[in-house]
Amino acid sequence: MARLRRKARVVALQVLYELDCSSHKPDDVISRLIQDKGLQHEAANFSCELVTGVLLNTQEINKVIREFATAFPLEQIAAIDRNILRLAIFEVLFHNKAPLKVAIDEAVELAKMFGSEASPKFINGVLGSLVTARIETT
Repeated sequence: MARLRRKARVVALQVLYELDCSSHKPDDVISRLIQDKGLQHEAANFSCELVTGVLLNTQEINKVIREFATAFPLEQIAAIDRNILRLAIFEVLFHNKAPLKVAIDEAVELAKMFGSEASPKFINGVLGSLVTARIETT
């Protein structure tokens, strides 16, 4: 199950990255990537759920990134890192279906797979600050 969810997150990240860097239509991109990657029904649904959630909440998610990645303007964050953060922040603040630790660990793993050498530390730092602030306000 965890392996299928990781594969679904990878596809969701690839969709979000492509959408961030192009003017392609979301439905076309997700359909193509789900088919190309051969996602099973449950994983495909999870991937769609993640992409749709991020797209519906992008403005609010971007505000969170700006709040917790203050050293970098949103537009200057590498596109892959920006979309890993969007995906993780959606899971942490809006989706609430994965345990907090799992969402963060998965984001760091995506950063190791697709980001630069500095990406995992950056992603972990931003998400750690978000979680710390969230805990302090509850």
